[in-house]
Amino acid sequence: MIVTVTMNPAIDKTVDIGKFERGDLNRIKRVEIDAGGKGINVSKTIRELGGESIATGFVGGTSGTIIRQVLADLGLRTDFVDVKGETRTNLKVVEETGEVTELNEPGPEVSKEQLKDLLNRLDGYANPDTLFVLAGSIPAGIPTDIYRKITEQVHQKGAKVLLDADGTLFSESLKGKPDMLKPNRSELERHYQMDYRASEQELVAMGEKLFDHGVSMAAISLGQMGAIFLTKEKRYRCPGLRVKAHSTVGAGDALVAAMAYSWDEKLPLETCIRLCMGASAGAVTSIGTKPPHRSLVDELVTQVELLEL
Repeated sequence: MIVTVTMNPAIDKTVDIGKFERGDLNRIKRVEIDAGGKGINVSKTIRELGGESIATGFVGGTSGTIIRQVLADLGLRTDFVDVKGETRTNLKVVEETGEVTELNEPGPEVSKEQLKDLLNRLDGYANPDTLFVLAGSIPAGIPTDIYRKITEQVHQKGAKVLLDADGTLFSESLKGKPDMLKPNRSELERHYQMDYRASEQELVAMGEKLFDHGVSMAAISLGQMGAIFLTKEKRYRCPGLRVKAHSTVGAGDALVAAMAYSWDEKLPLETCIRLCMGASAGAVTSIGTKPPHRSLVDELVTQVELLEL
């Protein structure tokens, strides 16, 4: 069973324009509205891949009601905690060049009682056959060590954790010994306080240090250059796939979804990696934060090249 945790969901509003003119009028060519937030995006992609998950987190107001309804229409199971205030709306401005400017709202504040409610629900799902996906930012009222606390809590019941977070959330979470990680290049460089662009060898070395924190698998995203996949036994570098990209929004979430789906289906490592690359490449062709179709992912999987390091 897969449980995704989205502390700070959003209504994702993606607008396409020609070129963003700062301080001037910009005419929108197309608008896409989706239920979003990293964990929710993961759940949507898992569904498209053929798997199942339970999407949890906090929602509030009219936007929260919309998110519940959209996910229900998609056939997704949810178990959200209701909060006061309005779930945020995130604006993503996509230019013809593919460059994306994101304007993200902070989201509603969460009380201690509401956080306790969510933690109790997560505890109820925790068992050795459960993978928790902890992804994205946190709203006001939530301590920055929350992912560490959740990881330690569910580990007590034998559950596993896949983490996708940045900054302090990432650093604090490592203390809880998450089982799988999906940092991108810049997140890893910031964590290890590198003030220059790391080489492939340096990225592998940094990734291997994560094993000291209990990590069994790490996927380091390199954007259009591909990704590096590390386990204690094997290391692979996968070049990026050539696709007609709309924007990079959601590519990382699709990769996380493929990792989670592969764990749940007990797929071999190499099959998992190919699916991760296919799902991630497929996501950049999608409009808004919609998941890539499984047929496209299967097509792209055949193009994935695994280079053993």
